[in-house]
Amino acid sequence: MAKTSDSPRAHARFKSPADRIFDTLNIVFMICLMVVTLYPFLNTLAVSFNNATDSVKGGIYLWPRDFTWENYKYVFNEATIFQATFISVLRTVIGTITSVFCCAMVAYTISRPEYVLRKFVSIAFILTMYFSGGLIPNFLLIRELGMLGTFSVYIIPGLIGVFNVIVIRSFIEGLPEGILESARIDGAGEFTTFMRIVLPLCVPVLATVSLFTAVSQWNSWFDVFLYNSSYTELSTLQYELMKILQNSNSSMNSGNDYASQFASSESGANQVTPTSIRATMTIVASVPIILVYPFLQKYFVQGMTLGGVKG
Repeated sequence: MAKTSDSPRAHARFKSPADRIFDTLNIVFMICLMVVTLYPFLNTLAVSFNNATDSVKGGIYLWPRDFTWENYKYVFNEATIFQATFISVLRTVIGTITSVFCCAMVAYTISRPEYVLRKFVSIAFILTMYFSGGLIPNFLLIRELGMLGTFSVYIIPGLIGVFNVIVIRSFIEGLPEGILESARIDGAGEFTTFMRIVLPLCVPVLATVSLFTAVSQWNSWFDVFLYNSSYTELSTLQYELMKILQNSNSSMNSGNDYASQFASSESGANQVTPTSIRATMTIVASVPIILVYPFLQKYFVQGMTLGGVKG
């Protein structure tokens, strides 16, 4: 009796015409999806490196027509931009580590069936996802706690994220209960079990939550506007970029029309425009997250898959 090969080539030879058509359409669809996904970013990158006044003419697609560094020089010439970048990195690192650790502890607590208040606490947390005190009560609370003008206002208010707690709790509930029971039999307390058993097993979901939290911390600027707008030493990169965009918009609306810009560009000066500044700011703000994401992608997919097994 002849043996049948299980290699992919053998399977490909015996595919029906319908399967081949499906594979072809699937490949074409995925290529189109990739182009649609990448094109906006590549176009923004091209505009950020293109002469600002030349970009007004349009027709910039995947590469700059008149290459220049002036847009980036304009952004990074701001005196506070590097201090703001340092604060953004600091709040992202500290905020992510503390928030993920606290969310994991809360998730472990409410995942334990022996905790009699687990349902009440879970409902209380979920209610905060639908109802909040509002902007003014939050501001008054922050003021009464003495956190105005302090770095802690970036960390403490967002220490517990309910969505992150639910994702981590779902993952923990899917862990084998026998492992936790073995740790208790060996004399480990709850905190020791959490630190030495649960946390190492939760690396995929913790990486997922870390990505969520880091992106949120990095992109946040409204809390700076509300609580620390008068303290330049506590300003963040996103807030400074927002102010640069506002300044460029106001300069464009103060009688400087596009005709005068083109006239000035003939003398060799590169005039910035809101469009070029917006594109440059987008690249500056997104590059750090883009550099970090590939290292967390494997854990991100695994954590979201396993964390969604139980509700």
